[in-house]
Amino acid sequence: MAKGKAKKDEENIFQALTLLEEEMHVPVDYMIEKITNAIRIALKKSNNGNDDIMIRIDPESKVFSVFIRKMVVEEVKDPGREVLLETALQNDPLAEVGEMVSIKQDPKQFGRIAAQTAKHIIHQGIRDVEKGQAMEEFQSRHQELVTATVDRINPETGDVVVKIGNHDVVLARNEQVGNENFQVGDLIKVYLVDVKSGDREPRPTISRTHPGMVKRLFETEVPEIFDGTVEIKSVSREAGSRTKIAVWSNDENVDPVGACIGPRGSRVSKIVDELGGEKIDIIKYSEDLTEFIAKSLSPANVTGVEIIDESAKSCRVTVPEGQLSLAIGNKGQNARLAARLTGWKIDIRSEEEMAAEAAAARAEADEWDENEEYDDGITQADLDEIFADDPDEASETEQPADAGADETAETAAE
Repeated sequence: MAKGKAKKDEENIFQALTLLEEEMHVPVDYMIEKITNAIRIALKKSNNGNDDIMIRIDPESKVFSVFIRKMVVEEVKDPGREVLLETALQNDPLAEVGEMVSIKQDPKQFGRIAAQTAKHIIHQGIRDVEKGQAMEEFQSRHQELVTATVDRINPETGDVVVKIGNHDVVLARNEQVGNENFQVGDLIKVYLVDVKSGDREPRPTISRTHPGMVKRLFETEVPEIFDGTVEIKSVSREAGSRTKIAVWSNDENVDPVGACIGPRGSRVSKIVDELGGEKIDIIKYSEDLTEFIAKSLSPANVTGVEIIDESAKSCRVTVPEGQLSLAIGNKGQNARLAARLTGWKIDIRSEEEMAAEAAAARAEADEWDENEEYDDGITQADLDEIFADDPDEASETEQPADAGADETAETAAE
């Protein structure tokens, strides 16, 4: 009867393991390893540190056996490591004094501590597996768009807790666009910026302000981007206000800007709506640097681009006088976004400013010509000053007109 009950208990253990694998997705092998360690620890502790233990848990044959090896002695001084011959013979008919024998253990004798230890390790194992699975899930969606459900809102901080799968993730206030007003139950798109391992579970960082979100939205709405015909070269963004995106077509028959805008603006308008009305400038990328820089300042018209220092990536851009404020933008926003989009420092000047600078430069150059040095280091101004002080030193071409006549008269008189 007792043997039948023990067999039933073993079957229950394997059924529990199978159930954990099916419902919690915890691998049976993993759980067997944890249970084996728990039994080993409990047995070692209750047998004075004896770790000569053999444990077999086989889910296929449903065998669950535990043995501890002890020395056969005539008088037991260390019960954890020694056993009487009488007891040894019950386990091994050939046992003799002075030999080692394997003593079969009844799992029920492990006691409360062993059971609690096993339970703790099983629970810890479940948490570890769940954490690992969650990490894999988040890492597989790293830098991707994720649909989340608003679960609750913190009225004090403005942070929003959303559900991604079975996980609670915080969308911080500074990662939200403008004055977004979420309601519990709303389905929203977020960008998974990063994920780090926490003590109990993964710690993902999500955002709606990241430039990567705009890129992923365009990939979702524009088939030509999704299939690789159109390529997004760069994105610069000031969330809630304005975004610039540079696109390039690998097919000369496909207009990258038109593809992103869509028929009657249908594609870009969906993205604008998702971002709460954020303005989006779609710019055609060009391998011609000056052309790309000029287009990056859209909607302003650029009349000239001058590369100042290629190593420092600095340039000067000229625009019509009436376009200067448009090129710079409100509080410099358009210029900032263009600089981030291209990766270049952009100095914006009006044509009038450039003309004034050019005129000043010419005047300075003319002034320098008047004081240009001769080969001997004397300037024309120096000569003028010398001749003014000593007329006799003047050249023949600078002598008075009657000088030759006076010389002729003196010769005749002689």
